[in-house]
Amino acid sequence: MPLTPLRLRLLVISLLTVSFLGALDHTVVSTSLATVAGELGALKLMSWVVVGYTLASTVLLPVLGKLGDVLGARRIFLSSLVMFLAASLACGFSQDMAWLIAARVLQGMSSAGLQLMSQTIIARVTSQRERPRHMAIIGAAFPIAVLVGPVLGGAITDYWGWQWVFWINIPVGAAALALALVAVPHLGPGPMPRHFDVAGAAVFTAALVALVLAATWAAERSAGPATAAALAVSMLGFVAFYFVERHAPEPIVPLHFFANRTIAAGTALSAIIGVGLFSITAYLPTYVQMAYQTTATVSGLVPIATVFGMLTSNLLTGWLASRTGRYRIFPILGTSLGAAGLFVMAVLPAGLPLWVPMIVMAVVGMGTGAFMSLIVTVVQGAAPASQTGTITATINLVRQVGSTVATAIIGGVIGFGVAALLPAGLDASTLTPQLVKGAAPAVQASVAQIYASVFTPIFIALAATYAVGIVAAVLLPHGRLSDEPVPAPQTTSESLSA
Repeated sequence: MPLTPLRLRLLVISLLTVSFLGALDHTVVSTSLATVAGELGALKLMSWVVVGYTLASTVLLPVLGKLGDVLGARRIFLSSLVMFLAASLACGFSQDMAWLIAARVLQGMSSAGLQLMSQTIIARVTSQRERPRHMAIIGAAFPIAVLVGPVLGGAITDYWGWQWVFWINIPVGAAALALALVAVPHLGPGPMPRHFDVAGAAVFTAALVALVLAATWAAERSAGPATAAALAVSMLGFVAFYFVERHAPEPIVPLHFFANRTIAAGTALSAIIGVGLFSITAYLPTYVQMAYQTTATVSGLVPIATVFGMLTSNLLTGWLASRTGRYRIFPILGTSLGAAGLFVMAVLPAGLPLWVPMIVMAVVGMGTGAFMSLIVTVVQGAAPASQTGTITATINLVRQVGSTVATAIIGGVIGFGVAALLPAGLDASTLTPQLVKGAAPAVQASVAQIYASVFTPIFIALAATYAVGIVAAVLLPHGRLSDEPVPAPQTTSESLSA
């Protein structure tokens, strides 16, 4: 029989806690990086504390998705949680930057398992109609982590030391593990494959690593030949991956899925979230500081408004979709709001009161949140139950890759555009908000106009991305989420080997 309401609530609490830990570890580190690099004496390797985590969490998604289908989501989830706690402990004990980066890679790998298996487990224990409400609660982990992560990381670093940025995971994660052992049901694995797609996994991992490296180096603008080589390796790798998957008996990314209109449209919508919003969020504070002449603290209000809008609509649309069974209207409205909001950002004149871009970006966040978690539920319902982990991994993968690549491209456009337009006497490599605020009013106005003009085509391009999303949303088939109950989870006696 299905889970009791009490056990389902305990399960959601457990999954939300570990999803929050995984998401928080991506944001909480940012404010402690300078301290970490100074104490460990490796400033040049500082970015790899973040890149290593992101890279590992991205490339492992399709492999973990397949393993979840083969070995059972519970086993992968609990293994990932144990690994995450061990990696967090190792991060805090790091004696040099190489040690810390290696531990962060392990954290990223396990974080991917936590994020992915949380969504997979919910899909396995709820009907499609119930799922949006629970998926929205778990999906709230990311925007909450974005809101509190930097502030929490700074406070912990200042008062306890940077090691506790990682060690704080141990007591919270241990409590979540104890709860998970009770609350997460034994979910039987799918049919064992005749052949695990080792070749596909290896080729895909190599291609994706090369792509993320190319995007990272392009953003740093310091490794031209290496960037080109990595990009070439990536393109060749993805071509090879396509042919490997076409002939693999048990592919890690079944390409035939994309013949299904729901899966194809849902995958496109997931990619649009990464490209259209997640990519620009990191640059909003810089834009606000330069174009609106604010302090660093005040500039954080715009991304906070964006994330708060996302969080609110994510929870609201999850509840509405579960209540009504309707889902198609939410991505249509959401992509429309996103496109309209980003277009308004493109035409806003510099110098307006800060509450104007805050409201506009809150609308963009609301539009994105309207389908951010919901689209995962819709796509899961279109795939066979035995491949829930695989399709969930694909949805998350395209979002993360889209965000990574678009972030690098936007960074390059900003760096090149600002450097080309700055008046003589100002160096883009040393230009800071503090320097601009101390300059003459004419220079301040000039820099504000330059940033506004550089960001205008970026906002227009992102608005166009959401406009493509409107088309994808319209292509979603009509229908309602199914009320059909899921098969009963296995009992402990049926799954002693799990």
